[in-house]
Amino acid sequence: MKNSPFDQLFSLRGRVAAVTGANTGIGRGMAEALAAAGADIAAVGRSDPSDTLAAVKALGRRAAWIKADFGARPDYAAVIKEIVDKLGGLHVLVNNAGTIRRNNSIDFTEADWDAVMDVNLKSVFFLSQAAARHMIPSGGGKIINIASMLSFQGGIRVPSYTASKSGIAGLTKILANEWAVSGINVNAIAPGYIATNNTAALQADVKRNAEILARIPSGRWGDPKDLGGAAVFLASSASDYVQGIVLPVDGGWLAR
Repeated sequence: MKNSPFDQLFSLRGRVAAVTGANTGIGRGMAEALAAAGADIAAVGRSDPSDTLAAVKALGRRAAWIKADFGARPDYAAVIKEIVDKLGGLHVLVNNAGTIRRNNSIDFTEADWDAVMDVNLKSVFFLSQAAARHMIPSGGGKIINIASMLSFQGGIRVPSYTASKSGIAGLTKILANEWAVSGINVNAIAPGYIATNNTAALQADVKRNAEILARIPSGRWGDPKDLGGAAVFLASSASDYVQGIVLPVDGGWLAR
């Protein structure tokens, strides 16, 4: 049976997608979804993403680990060059790598503030800038930032994380404003409560877990795979006229 025009809209065949922090959790979930749609995957980060690379290769796609520590101010241009050298191009960048530090705002340290902002916001800007310098002369591309429910809400005990994810929402808009004319779509996904290693403590807290579930209309924590459809949409030609949005994938959390 021939593919329909809609299959082509969402196809990523012939494209290279770089996903930061792809070794576990939502990064791995999105990397596998992009590969299932046809993309070759560059997993960018400091930790060995061997499981992710194996899953991508099992889908018949090429995969490579690009080692980079975003908490140590890497050479962003060199990261992009290595992706292009190893996989032949770069069409999609997913800025997923992130970190969090928890403490009451009255006690929060400058070191913890800087550690979070460097990874969650500063690195996103400068890696996107380096990617855009490759994408613009190549005819464009897609940049997908990972925002948060705390791009919309304040939260508690995570001041630098909230500030960084609010910054991601604004950064997504300004980059879309500037780069749309060059054929680059810049958008963001805001995951809700997703069951990953990073949220294990919340899931294990009986009281807090019950409070979270009571507010989610879908009645469950999200799975990393729940982010896959949004990632494929924003990476594909189906989103060519979508710019500067922050798309919640939250089971209805923000609607309640």
